[in-house]
Amino acid sequence: MSLFFTGGMSVNGSTVAAGFALQNQNGAGNGYAYAGAAAVAQDASTIYFNPAGMTYLARGHHVSGGGNLLIRSLRFGDAGSNPFLSYPLGDKGGQAGGLSLVPAVYWSMSLGTAFRLGLGISPTFGNSTEWDRTFIGRYQGRFSEITAINFNPSMAWQLSEDVSIGAGLNIVRFEADLRSMVPVTSLLPAPVDVETKMKGDDVGFGYNLGVMFRLSPSTRIGLTYRSTVDLRVEGRLTAPGTVIPASVALELPNTASLAISHMISDRLRLLADLTWTGWDNVPAIVATSRASGANLANERLGFKDSFRVGLGTQYQHNDRLRLHAGFAYDQSPVRNAMDRTVRLPDSDRFWLAVGFNQKLGERTSIDAGYSHVFFKGAEIDRPTFPNPSLQVIRGSFDTNVHIISLQLNHHF
Repeated sequence: MSLFFTGGMSVNGSTVAAGFALQNQNGAGNGYAYAGAAAVAQDASTIYFNPAGMTYLARGHHVSGGGNLLIRSLRFGDAGSNPFLSYPLGDKGGQAGGLSLVPAVYWSMSLGTAFRLGLGISPTFGNSTEWDRTFIGRYQGRFSEITAINFNPSMAWQLSEDVSIGAGLNIVRFEADLRSMVPVTSLLPAPVDVETKMKGDDVGFGYNLGVMFRLSPSTRIGLTYRSTVDLRVEGRLTAPGTVIPASVALELPNTASLAISHMISDRLRLLADLTWTGWDNVPAIVATSRASGANLANERLGFKDSFRVGLGTQYQHNDRLRLHAGFAYDQSPVRNAMDRTVRLPDSDRFWLAVGFNQKLGERTSIDAGYSHVFFKGAEIDRPTFPNPSLQVIRGSFDTNVHIISLQLNHHF
């Protein structure tokens, strides 16, 4: 089985934010495409976007919880892929998207007039992609499921009427389940595919910082930074009759954001942001045997740093109803067809979003939103094995996502 483990590992994936990050950290922001999220500070979910924003919440306890339902379509179109040796070429792999639920919950409390404490729990990175076992690109990857749950205890301090600072600890529980089909060459001329699986997990730590400046009663600016998180994902690489203890070193990227919130009138708010993500920290995925230290796989990803820009509005229709709308452009860390993988058919994307906030009482409200994410064409021209003459996957991916969100907010 000379090619048994070749191409059998890859830790990458995507939902709707660039790379395998998840932008959907609350339900409210979906209605304005998360534009200016680090300066909004309207409910407890500011803990994730900018912890300093907790000082803008009324004294007492604030709880926000909800989620986003992602309806993702992902299909492959072949454009000249070649089969491996005498193995069947395969098919287009069916519908590799599906439904995903991204939940989040936040709680904030006041300690006097100037201090706030809070806790957020949400998945900050994730992916779920499943191609048919007969997919043309099955040797590069068939099934990918990644989840990174972030526990984010936070604090904030209002230094003055116009300046607040905040900080948080990020405790990240990371899990991965990655599967590929592999040709068993020792059984030729009777071609047989078997499935390999890499499952592993780890807990990593990082931090996030935020500051909020009030430039005037109608304008505030938010600045935030979220650190990298170093992981050593340990688990097992398994195949029929084979189990190898394995590990993968992975660094989740850091981010920085500049956001603004400006009241144009007593009813209309303008939101904007620019966010940078350090995807260059993830140049390749190297899997090693924990027993011998030997490399089991070394896959270059070619990620580049990326940015996101968002524009949004909120209109206070009346005392109980606030309307939302937004647009965003999100740049992919994958820049060419040779770096794109079947696990991460990532490309630049555009968001269009609408939503609302409805008060149910003096202390309770709900947010609802809908966004559609348009992906640019994503071509792939990637060798499956170290020797490109054996097989190259050529084609393109057609992706789009509908996102429906709901969030409940309560103050007591």
